[in-house]
Amino acid sequence: MSNSENTLGTGQGSAGEPTLARRLGPFDATMIVMGGIIGAGIFVNPSVVARQVHTPNLVLAAWVIGGAIALIGAFVYAELAVLRPRVGGQYAYLRDAYHPVVAFLYGWTLLLVVQTGGMAGAAIIFGRYFRELTGFGVPEQAVAALTLAILTIVNCLGVRAGSNLQSALMLTKLAAIALLIGVGFILATPAPTMASAASTVSTASTGSGGAIGLATAMVPVLFAYGGWQTASFVSGEMRDPRRDLPRGLMIGVVGVIVLYLAVTFVCLRVLGVDGLAQTSTPASEVMRRALGDRGARLIALGIAISTVGFLSQSILTAPRVYYAMARDGVFFKAVGSLDPRSRVPVVAIVLQGVWAAVIALTGKYDQILNYVVAIDVLFFGLTGASLLVFRARARRAGTEAAEGDLVRVPWHPITTIVFVAACWAVSLTTIVQYPRNAGIGVGILLIGVVVYGLWRKPLLTTG
Repeated sequence: MSNSENTLGTGQGSAGEPTLARRLGPFDATMIVMGGIIGAGIFVNPSVVARQVHTPNLVLAAWVIGGAIALIGAFVYAELAVLRPRVGGQYAYLRDAYHPVVAFLYGWTLLLVVQTGGMAGAAIIFGRYFRELTGFGVPEQAVAALTLAILTIVNCLGVRAGSNLQSALMLTKLAAIALLIGVGFILATPAPTMASAASTVSTASTGSGGAIGLATAMVPVLFAYGGWQTASFVSGEMRDPRRDLPRGLMIGVVGVIVLYLAVTFVCLRVLGVDGLAQTSTPASEVMRRALGDRGARLIALGIAISTVGFLSQSILTAPRVYYAMARDGVFFKAVGSLDPRSRVPVVAIVLQGVWAAVIALTGKYDQILNYVVAIDVLFFGLTGASLLVFRARARRAGTEAAEGDLVRVPWHPITTIVFVAACWAVSLTTIVQYPRNAGIGVGILLIGVVVYGLWRKPLLTTG
């Protein structure tokens, strides 16, 4: 049994050490799932998709396909959560299915690229809207770093404090999305037609909207849908992870799909596909057309709150992966310690917050987007494939029938294979389309192979 498995209980560990506290229920799980998905992406990325595919049907199709992939992935993670209800979630699945080096590379890139990069991108967007709302001349990167610092401090107070803040922000952002949808349907004047003659000509002349355009459009779509998997990181702090995590995944992902399709349809209805492609702030433009500048400022406030909610969820969940890595002896020993009062991995939380602030101070949103997605979906695919590994082992051991009452992925293995293939296709497309930015993530991944070898040396694991 690995060290990380010893941290699943509550109270004190076998050596008198504090352990993670099981204080989260099904509502918390659902809010964490939805909070991990809904950030600023849905308010911005519909316009990015419209620039890649120039017809309303293909714009909506991209979000439907992305939602289907996310839903299959949620089923995969729900089954994995039942089979492996352990601290670290996705990290534990990869470690148990393949080899500790695969799990280490996931945690390595999560800290240096995926999670912190996504947090930095969201924090920069928050800084941008904060400046617009307040008129302060503070650089958006500085606002981003300060926001990350405040949320890091809150989450160091305990998992309940972090979860309560996350739930409150999640409910607020849902209200903002509902406002956008309602105003778009009721008060905003529809565009003469969703698809104009100009967009039809553009599609015919450039070939956009075909397989290549749709594949490229899936990058911002999957980025907007990403994040539901982070709920698995806190499975060790759920009262009943075998029950609550699958429920949270299913309810949360389905709810987000409905909201995303409604928002995209409203943007197309009010702006038309050309108008959507020409703006970089579609949600604000919809509200401006309906309610004037007051409406634009109102949705800007909603987007800012939504972004903070995403950041809060990220800070709450991902440090549990670095904690599990340290307990496995492949990361700094201090990262595997818990505060005796709050019983949360304070060192891991602070480490993540500091690195995210560094990225926010030095990077740009579009660059961060590309190198985050390339690595993120690569490990999505590997995690999906881990279910194939576990199922095969169960068949060989003759235990598959005994697991029949557990959560199962519908139409497995076809759906699981489709999920894996889709993830890897998007990863490859991102690397091909944006080799410079995506190459940053790939380079960090390769460096991790060397670093893992160093961590296995006794000098580093015992120091």
